Amino acid sequence: MPLSIAQWHQRYQQQAQWTRELRSYIYDRVSITRAKKVLDVGCGTGVLEIELTQLCSAETFGLDIDPHPIGFAHQVAPGSIYTIGDALRLPYQSASFDFTLCHFLFLWVSDALEVMNELSRVTSPGGYVLALAEPDYGGRIDYPPELTKLGCWQCEALQDQGAHPFIGRELRQLFSLAGLVEIEAGVLGAQWHEQDDFSELDLEWQVIRSDLDQKPAFTQQIDRLYAIDKTSRQSQHRILFVPTFYAIGKLKG
Repeated sequence: MPLSIAQWHQRYQQQAQWTRELRSYIYDRVSITRAKKVLDVGCGTGVLEIELTQLCSAETFGLDIDPHPIGFAHQVAPGSIYTIGDALRLPYQSASFDFTLCHFLFLWVSDALEVMNELSRVTSPGGYVLALAEPDYGGRIDYPPELTKLGCWQCEALQDQGAHPFIGRELRQLFSLAGLVEIEAGVLGAQWHEQDDFSELDLEWQVIRSDLDQKPAFTQQIDRLYAIDKTSRQSQHRILFVPTFYAIGKLKG
């Protein structure tokens, strides 16, 4: 069953929590507090707009191709300016923003280099393009071993939806091909802590079901796999790691 906009907002908040420390490092690295105009491409329900308006006094702009999350974003982060539009053809003049950023965007675009060129085009000379987080499912690790098939099925489901599940490893090259300089790229690490609240597990399984409910092999094993996942988390055995890349690049100025 597809997730509601409210559930997607929860998911985006969850993803933002996963990458919070990485974003803090990137923001400090580029001194985003001095920003005057910031664009978030693929803004979804406005999760990052809440953060950006607290970090700096800049005008913050959010763009998404889907009108439904944009409507939600107007409610949760009303201080930003939102536009419905396509990352392949950004509806802004060249050199409009001193910081242009995205978070889990390249995973979903059909032409990553064209989007990269558009992000660069609308960024002012001397400004920065920030890819805050992009996953690479080719390096996914699941433990216990019985859960490895979940990763394989989700990767297939992403490809069926037109996504690019191995985009993380390509970020550095994309930034270079777009002509950016002072490029830095890296991978977010992972830590696992004792977990008493299983709300994150329930949200994770809502997404898994949304992705895989049409796959017979999954539906036949769903109860068993969920039980393995929950039990392994309770016993502090569960490992789930998807390498998540970031990249920073500066426009020649």
